[in-house]
Amino acid sequence: MIKSLQIKDYALIENISIEFGSGLNIITGETGAGKSILIDAMGLLLGERASAEVIRKGAAKSIVEGIFSLDGNKKVLKLLTENDIDVSDELIIRREISSKGSNRCFINDTPVTLNLIKEAGDLLVDLHGQHEHQSLLRPDTHIEMLDGFGTFEKEKDEYYGLYKQLNAAVRELEDIKSREKTLTEKKDIYSFQLKEIESVMPLEGEDEQLTNTLKVLENSEKLFETSASVYGLLYDNENSIHDQLNKVKNELDSVEEYDNYFQGLIEELKQAIALIDDVTASVRDYNTKLEVDPSEIDAKRLRLSSINMLKKKYGGSIAAVTAHLERVRSELLLAGNFDLETERLEKLISELRIRCGDKASVISEKRKAVSKKISKELINTLSALGINNASFEVKIASRESQNSNYINAGGKKLHYTSDGFDEVEFYISTNAGEDVKPLVKVASGGEISRVMLSIKTVLAKSDKLPLLIFDEIDTGVSGRIAQKVGQSLKDLASFHQIIAITHLPQIAGLANHHYVVEKSEAEQRVFSSIRKLKTEEQIREVAKLMSGENVTEASLKGARELMGLKD
Repeated sequence: MIKSLQIKDYALIENISIEFGSGLNIITGETGAGKSILIDAMGLLLGERASAEVIRKGAAKSIVEGIFSLDGNKKVLKLLTENDIDVSDELIIRREISSKGSNRCFINDTPVTLNLIKEAGDLLVDLHGQHEHQSLLRPDTHIEMLDGFGTFEKEKDEYYGLYKQLNAAVRELEDIKSREKTLTEKKDIYSFQLKEIESVMPLEGEDEQLTNTLKVLENSEKLFETSASVYGLLYDNENSIHDQLNKVKNELDSVEEYDNYFQGLIEELKQAIALIDDVTASVRDYNTKLEVDPSEIDAKRLRLSSINMLKKKYGGSIAAVTAHLERVRSELLLAGNFDLETERLEKLISELRIRCGDKASVISEKRKAVSKKISKELINTLSALGINNASFEVKIASRESQNSNYINAGGKKLHYTSDGFDEVEFYISTNAGEDVKPLVKVASGGEISRVMLSIKTVLAKSDKLPLLIFDEIDTGVSGRIAQKVGQSLKDLASFHQIIAITHLPQIAGLANHHYVVEKSEAEQRVFSSIRKLKTEEQIREVAKLMSGENVTEASLKGARELMGLKD
């Protein structure tokens, strides 16, 4: 649901902020006050295109921002995760339209594309009016709505699992066939590369180890001379450091009996002599073991050269060389087993096409049974909303595949999707004697809004969109039918958050939250604003809808009755 909407410098709106509640949110106001501007701004927030013309005169840009509560909306959460957008309990969508023509979009303060805004909007809001966000006017959504009304989720999950297996096997077979010619042509090259790498078989880190070893071996003469010199200075030469330190210690030993001050110094000299002895021993051992075999140097140079050559040819590192070796082995193995691998995959695909077809056929039969129930309920609901003599049909069809991708069902090779082989579209006629036509071709305005309301009422429990917005829901409606429309909206608000613009008191009186849009003038400029009404204000607003500006006691009483309030 939407928690709040903020609009800045958009058309007649300078700066408004609205907090919406759950249930039925009603918006009223005089003609021209800016109600349609409010809906247009909402459409902008949901990904509809806009130009700099919407920017309020004198402003640098228009900003529309909405905060939505996700309430565990898995589809939206998945969309955010897939696009590396921070996820929380709230979703903040913001659009900025600059006077310079730039269009900036943000989700949770992360810059995104307009298409991503639209994807998110399609998962959050169904906006009915002169707008694009009308999911029922998109035939591709009809199959999902139909399935939501049914109870065959298990069968759909089982089919979808088979569908993924089939597509994966088809892709693998296509990949193998596309690679066959290339592998045949490159077989000799791969064989040479395999032999070349396997003749060396470098180990991870071996190049660094060889480099360090060669650095020692190639400088062995210098290392030998230096270590011998250091040994002499420390211990072996006349007046070596070892001898000098011992002389100092002996001198201090001779005076220790006269002053305890020298005891600490003597102990530190003993530690220094011990340390010099340890260093001397290490240098002597290093010098003794430093033997150089010229043939060993040549062998290590040759090995390092071979490894560096492989690195240069196959990726720049031993890890890349090893990875290339594994690819070459895999390609050569495949090249030698094309027929067997192709035969295995073709057999698997054939089996999966039959299994998918069988499962899709079960789902199709269940859809047909559900569609009859929906049609019957919808015709009754349409009649209650003043559209008499309506006809409604759920057209379920399938078509044969025109390519090699198909599933087998009823002896036919049928086109398929992740939903099966059915193609579902809602057809309707709102006048007696007329043939049903695709819902997308039905008249616009209030009639289409009532059709949408009827369908939403029937599909209320299954429809997953949390927010429904109805604009012009009351066009051509009055009296008893208006009361029915209002009650349908009220019932629907038990399952969804509803925002509806209306001129009818019968609808406005049922609001859980009532807002009024007003137009004012200041400093020779027109401003549109919106405010939430308190109970007494709501009573008066409903009364105004009944009797006009001159509110009477009778209209106030009628308003209370519509709102279910006692005098």
